[in-house]
Amino acid sequence: MAVDETSAARAEEEAILPTGADDAEGVTSEFVNEVADRLDAGDDAWLRASVSDMWPADIADLFEALDPERRDSLVSTVKDVVDPETFAEIDEDLREAILDQLEPHEVAAAVGALNTDDAIDIIADMDDADREDVLARLPEADSVLIRRGLEYSEDSAGRMMQRDLLAIPAYWTVGDAIDFMRSSPDIPEDFYDIFIVDPRHRPLGALPLSRLLRNRRGVHVQDIMSTDVTPVPVDMDQEAIANLFRRQDLVSAPVVDDRGRLVGVVTVDDIVDVIDEEHEEDVMRLGGLSGDDMYRAAFQTTRSRFPWLVINLVTAVLASLVISRFDATIEQIVALAVLMPIVASMGGNAGTQTLTIVVRALASRKLSRTNAVRLIGKEVIVGAVNGAAFAILAGLMAWAWFGDPMLGGVIGAAMIINLLSAGLFGAAIPIVLERMKIDPAIASTVLLTTVTDVVGFFAFLGLAAAILI
Repeated sequence: MAVDETSAARAEEEAILPTGADDAEGVTSEFVNEVADRLDAGDDAWLRASVSDMWPADIADLFEALDPERRDSLVSTVKDVVDPETFAEIDEDLREAILDQLEPHEVAAAVGALNTDDAIDIIADMDDADREDVLARLPEADSVLIRRGLEYSEDSAGRMMQRDLLAIPAYWTVGDAIDFMRSSPDIPEDFYDIFIVDPRHRPLGALPLSRLLRNRRGVHVQDIMSTDVTPVPVDMDQEAIANLFRRQDLVSAPVVDDRGRLVGVVTVDDIVDVIDEEHEEDVMRLGGLSGDDMYRAAFQTTRSRFPWLVINLVTAVLASLVISRFDATIEQIVALAVLMPIVASMGGNAGTQTLTIVVRALASRKLSRTNAVRLIGKEVIVGAVNGAAFAILAGLMAWAWFGDPMLGGVIGAAMIINLLSAGLFGAAIPIVLERMKIDPAIASTVLLTTVTDVVGFFAFLGLAAAILI
């Protein structure tokens, strides 16, 4: 009987708890479909029990996966049981629509439960009136910290840092630190390092919790702290901070103001978000997009993409002008029109490969003045070797296709020229743009496509006009 009761209880529990939230991969499509069916059936009890047991990131994924009508219905059903961290995980373009369904006091309660860096991210995206309404409902101390954080630029250390940290004087002992952590109600809920400060509140070093616990109570913290701590200025860009964490394998880093005083801490979980954000931004910009517009309105998406399509149109016209100069040649040898796309396509793809490597190297700060020339030279060599190899393949193909060995020689020579230029400009363009303080992830693709098209068409048609006619 006991076994049967246990089995029945377990079955009942499994019927209530979510079955499609994978700890490693998030929600599954089957679970999203089940949530949609439960919403249509009005099964609020199941929905509330399921969402209350999920990770914040999984809840955010669930909101993002549902259609707008069901999403609104789910938010209104579970908003009082959702972990406040969920609102920090939701895509920025979707967050505003979800927060609009909450009352101002509900938004304030959620913001007040978050770390200051997450709270600032949410508050910063609000309209001025809504922002002031929410800030007025927060405790005075929280409101002041958030207002100060909003004064820093969006991608700076001052914006992303947490104000909740543990700092102690250098003359304290291990026992003093432990007693303070046990008795003080104001220490952070989660932290990795204790920062040792001087009387002016400037960081002298850091003490990992593991080292603190391995030493006796009478040991002074200044004798066991790490002094090789790199303070992060409040105006330091988040990409530079991420690079610092990567190079020094940091878990946390102190943030200091212009007087060197400790004002916050950046932790590795924030850096993971930065790396993900910067990677996504670079990928989108390589496609001429300003950001992930999956949840934007159609008109907003159209407006953001239109300028880059105009630039692409202009560059395509340049390539067409090159072709128009050889219209008589194309009329005499129709095969040229058939083979032209091969030359341009090979050059564009080869250049994109080089471009991706160089833009990534620039983003991760692995490319410097000392190795830039070497990288360009290497890519030129790679382009020349690949050009020679594909010249043979394309030449033989054209010969077999049209029965003209001279035509095969022309496309082979054009292939070498275009792939060599693709390697050269694929590496040089982003480096030059970086030196000009222009984001290479945005402009490189358009410029490279223009170069490979113009060079490819001009080389192929020019050689054909000189040799075949």
